[in-house]
Amino acid sequence: MRTLMTYIKPYLPRLSYQFLIKFIGTITDLFLPWLLAYIIDDVVPTNDINQVYLYGGVMVLSAIVCVATNIIANRMSTMISREVTRKLRHDLFTKVSYLSSHQNDELTSPSLISRLTTDTYNVHNMVDRMQRLGVRAPILVIGGIIVTLTLEPVLTIVLICTLPLLTIIVYFVSKVGVKLYTLTQTSNDHMVRKVQENISGIRVIKALSKTEYEKTQFDKANQDLVRNNRHVEKTMAITNPSMNLLLNLGLTVVIVLGAFRVNEGLTEPGKIIAFLSYFTIILNALLMVTRMFTISSKGAASAKRIEDILLLKEEMPVGANDKIESPYHIEFNNVSFSYNNVQNNISNLSFTLKPGETLGIIGGTGSGKTTIISLLMRFYDCSQGEIRINGVNIKNIPSDVLHTMFGVVFQNDFLYSDSIYENIDFGRLLDKDKIEFAAKCAQASFINDKDGGFSYPLAAKGANLSGGQKQRLLIARALAANPDILILDDSSSALDYLTDSAIREALKKNFSNTTSIIIAQRISSIMHLDKILMLESGNVIGYGTHKELLESCPSYREIYDAQMGDVMD
Repeated sequence: MRTLMTYIKPYLPRLSYQFLIKFIGTITDLFLPWLLAYIIDDVVPTNDINQVYLYGGVMVLSAIVCVATNIIANRMSTMISREVTRKLRHDLFTKVSYLSSHQNDELTSPSLISRLTTDTYNVHNMVDRMQRLGVRAPILVIGGIIVTLTLEPVLTIVLICTLPLLTIIVYFVSKVGVKLYTLTQTSNDHMVRKVQENISGIRVIKALSKTEYEKTQFDKANQDLVRNNRHVEKTMAITNPSMNLLLNLGLTVVIVLGAFRVNEGLTEPGKIIAFLSYFTIILNALLMVTRMFTISSKGAASAKRIEDILLLKEEMPVGANDKIESPYHIEFNNVSFSYNNVQNNISNLSFTLKPGETLGIIGGTGSGKTTIISLLMRFYDCSQGEIRINGVNIKNIPSDVLHTMFGVVFQNDFLYSDSIYENIDFGRLLDKDKIEFAAKCAQASFINDKDGGFSYPLAAKGANLSGGQKQRLLIARALAANPDILILDDSSSALDYLTDSAIREALKKNFSNTTSIIIAQRISSIMHLDKILMLESGNVIGYGTHKELLESCPSYREIYDAQMGDVMD
């Protein structure tokens, strides 16, 4: 909640003004029953109709002021809560964008999505309702008690006696509610994850006829959320009937005692009517307090979840520049890494690349090919050893500088719902000539056959393109900014041999100064590169040229024979 207060603090002047308007409207609201009592007990007995009209007009005017001020204050509270939530959501999204891959793995994407959507909505609700009810309800309760004390001190004691019991109920229920709402939001994370998995894998689910199975799995996650939500709602619902019971019992006592006091001449009917009105106002105000505590409990739980993200410390700080003279563009020196800190996914990896050299990486599934790319781009920090680019340890290169060195096509990359041009440009505001040249090098000639060419709109994830067309657009995106380092992670798997060969020739001709790392499953895609790295279970089992590996690495030779035939290249 402290973090949330820093977002509310800049709006304190506007909040003060809004509270003042709300205060005026609420006090005016409290003024109406007193006016009614005065008219019944003091004005009506005089038989002066003009006085009745006068004070009746004052009541109408007071009602108008009450409505107008409440509308103005509520509009202001909506604007303030909207601005607070907008800035909070913006900062949360920014923080999520810069989380390390390790932090992202621990928190999980569904949880982050839930915090950005559901939790920020709950906080918005809390900030809004606290401005509306947080001012009005206490003033109605306290002001109502003060006014009733001036009208009927004896009857007010009945009302005051119920307040300690109500306070105890609200306190303990809201205290339990925060914990339960946190548990409910965790269940919501699980359901979001399940939905995300099902939507992402819808084609696989249908292809394997697993629709009913996934419906069952979703139902389990949904039922878990329903069960937790039902538990917390039942707990929070205790306050409403408890308050109604206590206050209605008090109201009954007030009516009975009031009747006796009027009958005995100790009070006047107008005061009893006004007292009943105040009692109703106080009852409604306490019900507002109940709703306020329910909303604040949910909002506090969500604010804590958001705060946990915003206060996360940077896991991979940038160190001081330690540049050394080196003839190499990229250096891996005895690099080891483990995702779970139990078993190494990469062990004692060393290799070097001079500017403009090309490296091919090949190996079985899970051998650590993509992990090397993740370490080079510093999505993760290596456990041991060091990685240098142009003689500088990547731990000492700011991320915005480091990542602009790369043009990359990931194994599971994406295209978004926009034009082909915007998908290649990717918000970098590149020259049109560069984009067209990159598309030409990527052999994306199919663009000219589309309606509108580069203006052709793509569906989400490029659903209206074939697999090979997607990969050529992604390669064009990587080439468009003329990167210092080009990384292609299994980006030619959907390409035919002729297109694959044409892309390699274009890269060799037009990007000869770019250091390239190409991960592939086909030896034909890497056999002409300067160096080839053969991996197995995170260990290097072969390193050298194509011919050298054919002679020195049995595993490489085995793959070559299986793919190319038993003929030396």
